[in-house]
Order: sequence, then structure tokens, then C-alpha cells
Amino acid sequence: MDLTILSIFLFSSLLLTTTKALDPCVSPKSKSDHSDLSLIHIYGKCSPFNPPNPASSWVNTVLNMASKDPERVTYLSSLVAQKTTSVPIGPGQQIVNVGNYVVRAKIGTPGQLMFMVLDTSSNAAWVPCSGCTGCSSTVTYSDSSFAATLSRDSLTLAADVIPNYAFGCINSVSGGSIPPQGLLGLGRGTMSLLSQSGSLYSGVFSYCLPSFKSYYFSGSLKLGPTGQPKTIRTTPLLRNPRRPSLYYVNLTGVNVGRVHIPIVPGTVITRFVAPIYNATRDEFRNQVKGPFSSLGAFDTCFSPMNEDVAPAITLRFSGMDLVLPAENSLIHSSSGSLACLAMAAAPNNVNSVLNVIANLQQQNLRILFDTVNSRVGIARENCN
Repeated sequence: MDLTILSIFLFSSLLLTTTKALDPCVSPKSKSDHSDLSLIHIYGKCSPFNPPNPASSWVNTVLNMASKDPERVTYLSSLVAQKTTSVPIGPGQQIVNVGNYVVRAKIGTPGQLMFMVLDTSSNAAWVPCSGCTGCSSTVTYSDSSFAATLSRDSLTLAADVIPNYAFGCINSVSGGSIPPQGLLGLGRGTMSLLSQSGSLYSGVFSYCLPSFKSYYFSGSLKLGPTGQPKTIRTTPLLRNPRRPSLYYVNLTGVNVGRVHIPIVPGTVITRFVAPIYNATRDEFRNQVKGPFSSLGAFDTCFSPMNEDVAPAITLRFSGMDLVLPAENSLIHSSSGSLACLAMAAAPNNVNSVLNVIANLQQQNLRILFDTVNSRVGIARENCN
């Protein structure tokens, strides 16, 4: 089966300590030949954005976000041709809706600081502002639509200044999925960051998503080949001619413990389409035993006393296997009374070839995109 790995920031001086060098909310300094930016969970301590219910536990916040995930999966499905045999990859998504991670950026002259959603399934950058006259268009994003005009100005990422950067100025919005301050597209299209930056980043970037339990929820986005892992396992990066701006990799199967769940070619994936998810879930249940209950979007929850016998989940790609650690495959209730398989079936109305590997499964992994050499790499890393 073919799959793509997918997958938001604001000025937070009030959260900074007096020792700037030790402050986890400060973005790393840019090196002369690459940029390293902090990647912040939208509801983390380094973010200015607040969860819908600030008193909620982090688990309940994740569950609330996961309840909106079907909208995001349906949107991704609309991007993929009905008969494609590939899938898209990126970090704007987990088993939750879009808008989960932001990066600090400056747009304009002088630069205006913004915390922009990072999204590898989108190409253009979008920010709320006023733009040119007479060039407005309506764009659909997730479950929202917005009117935007085309503008050009400088984009600053860490110490890198990209002049004459083309981006959309959002004039009006309907729906609730448009990020509050904007979006930075890292797709493969002509309006994306990689295309507009030319040779600056040599078609290479990577991200490392922090643990959801990390106090500061701060990972990193690295732009350019320098500073990337020297030892990393890779799988070929594929291209879907019907949707060339998306990233695709080939997923050949899933292992639950020692049992192999084959994937029929022609499907694209951690919201699995029903046949794949059901086979994975049923084998997981067979090895854990029961009883099982549900929690939000998760239908395979059990007593933590059985966690020791929970099998490891292995994602098998062309030329590479990825064994998910427990924190990437299980989620616990806020009371600690339940452990759940942190995967779910895709909505019934989505493209039957679309599967999505989500952010929860990408915690503490460096995901490398090398468009020049057509490869995606994965390496373990403490991202916090």
C-alpha cells in the first residue's frame, strides 16, 4: 500500500525566564548554512494560544482535537485522486484536526512576528492582512473557506530573509479551521517554501515533534541539508502525478507484535481505512485480551494492568521498518484507568485509498524530506 506521512507560534515574552540561553521557548539561532526553528504545539506553554477548555487535562484536549479529525481526513481525501495508489505526509495533522504545530516567522518590511501553522499538505503561505486590489480569490481549506488576495514581501525564518515572497492575504473567513495567524505551506508546489526559497534550503527540511506529555511541547524544524542526521534510515519519496504537490511513501504492511498484517496495493494511511484498521485492531485485541471499552475516537481501551502484554506496532515501508514505541501507539485516560490503542478508522465517506499516519505516532522521531534525492528519512531523536 502507498502512504504519505503528514503531519503553529506567537510572541511569548511573558513566558520567558531570565536566563535566555536556557529558555526552551527561545528558537535556536540560525547557522550560516541552515535554519533551526522551534516547533511548538499550539496548546503548549510556549504558545500564546489557549485550548478550548484551559482546565482540561492534556488527554481531554487531545480527545477534543481528535473529534475534529474526520474533517481533516475528508479534506485530505479530496486532494487525492479517487484511483491513486499513493498517500500524502506532513505535521499539520495528528489524529486530530489541522493547526497543531506552529513556527515563528516574520512577514513584511519591517517584519511582523507571527506564529504560523506548519503544513506539508499545503503549498502557499496564508496570513491575515490586506493585499492587492482586484486579485481576490476564494480558497477552501479543511472545513473552511476564505477570500484572499496575492501579495509579495519579505519572509524571515530565523536569520534567513527570503525577499519578494508570494503569499495570500486573508480578507474574510467562514468555518473554524483557518489558523488564527496564518499558515506556512511546505508542500512540493510552486508557491511552497521550498520552491520560493530556491537554492537556500536545497530542497531539504525535517521536523521533530515533541512528546505530547512534554511540559513545553517544543520540537524543531530544520531547513537545509546541514544539521540533518548523518545516520538515518530512508524510504523512497514517491510522486502522484494527479497531485504532485503532496508527499508520498510506500507502506507495505503493519506488524502487530510478530503477526504481519499485509496491505493490499492501492491503499494510501494512523487513520487507517476500515479494512486495514479493523485487521490491525483485531490482532491487537487478540494479543492483549480484554475486556475493551471506548474513549472518544479510540475504540480499543483496556486496563493498564494488561499494558505489559500489549504488542508493538511496526510500520513497514519500502526498505525500512519503523517500530513504534509505546508512547507513540498508546494513549492513557486522564485518570490513568485506561490505556487505548492510539489509532482509529478513517471516516466512512473518505477516499478508500487514503490512510494517514498522524502526529501522535511521530513523537520523538526526526522526519526528513529530501526532495532532490527523492527520499524520506526517519531517525529516533529526543525532540523535547
